[in-house]
Amino acid sequence: MKRSVQTLMIAAVAAMVFVVPPAIAADTDESEAQSKVPRKITDRRHPDYVRCRSESVIGSIAKKRRVCMTNAEWAEYVRTGSRNAKEFVDDNQPGFMLQPQ
Repeated sequence: MKRSVQTLMIAAVAAMVFVVPPAIAADTDESEAQSKVPRKITDRRHPDYVRCRSESVIGSIAKKRRVCMTNAEWAEYVRTGSRNAKEFVDDNQPGFMLQPQ
């Protein structure tokens, strides 16, 4: 009798080990799928809000290309352009230059 109870207990534990994880995995898969879906950002001032604009293609009269970046990327784009323009102007300023002796 003791042997059959032990066998029954082992069979029950084995069944739980092989049956329960897929059920738990199914629950976590659904919750992960819901959490992985990104929410659409509607605030236009949010750093991750994507803005697009059309830019003319150099060498063409009619062609345009669409450029899309986040607000944070646009801010970095403007900073880089301003820094490059300032360096260009500073490098080309006439001025008094000391001659090394």
